[in-house]
Amino acid sequence: MCTAATYKTKDFYFGRTLDYDFSYGDEVTITPRNYPFCYREEGTKNNHYAIIGMAHVAENYPLYYDAINEKGLGMAGLNFVGNAYYNEKIEGKNNIAQFEFIPWILSQCATVNEAEKLIEKINLLNVSFNDKLPLAQLHWIISDSEKSITVESVKDGIKVYQNPVGVLTNNPPFDKQMFELNNYMSLSTKSPENKFSKALNLEAYSRGMGAIGLPGDLSSQSRFIRVAFVKMNSVSSEGEKESVSQFFHILNSVEQQRGCCELEDSKYEITIYTSCCNTNRGIYYYTTYDNHQITEIDMHKENLDANELIRYALIKDEQIRMQN
Repeated sequence: MCTAATYKTKDFYFGRTLDYDFSYGDEVTITPRNYPFCYREEGTKNNHYAIIGMAHVAENYPLYYDAINEKGLGMAGLNFVGNAYYNEKIEGKNNIAQFEFIPWILSQCATVNEAEKLIEKINLLNVSFNDKLPLAQLHWIISDSEKSITVESVKDGIKVYQNPVGVLTNNPPFDKQMFELNNYMSLSTKSPENKFSKALNLEAYSRGMGAIGLPGDLSSQSRFIRVAFVKMNSVSSEGEKESVSQFFHILNSVEQQRGCCELEDSKYEITIYTSCCNTNRGIYYYTTYDNHQITEIDMHKENLDANELIRYALIKDEQIRMQN
């Protein structure tokens, strides 16, 4: 399970948690402008926007979980098990494999509006990358500094939803996630007033009681409510360090700790990594489960006109700064 969010101060930030019980060997991967993207049905694109994001690189191909491009557009895929549906090839459509969707959009779209036009022509294929990597059931959030959308490929076709909260988790489908927010409209960042009864002298005995009822469990619907509340009410100054710090606090509100979500064979789902991208500057920040220190990788410090992938293995061990 995962959570994605957006945040805007002076710059625009986009990122996600990746919550799972194991890692495929994730790396921060930069795809420069001249790396050849070879699509299963749509030929090879040799020139495109540069991309930076978290990926598992297989057969020298970046299988992106989340990424941004040099124009400031961000995209992330999150598990959507039981609802995602992909098709066989359809003539007259751009037939794109699920694992090609993020590169297809980010390599040629600078804005969400451009992505929406491209998605009108897309058919997502029921094709896995190889025999060792099963076809993931996903839905996606695509965001720029002005708007966000959620894209879901279901049996009824490809659905595109406007996403005014700039947040996405997993199930249920996005329209149901949004509808559920109606049940929490009474939540507030302020202390509550006594509306229970005029005959009772009820008083607030703690700070934060305006948010009583905010879900605290790890289910995808509850994480959607919680991170939406935190994100929509977040306040920070506009500096880079303060904005990045606040973004990580937003996503840390729904992180998963080892031991709290038990799976089969005594395995546990954890927040493997958390990312934050400054889409204006092309900077990818991340933390991992065992490394709380924020690590920064700037795509513009690399040769973006190259034709080979640029890969950075994650720093996973805890980095502790000694003060005495």
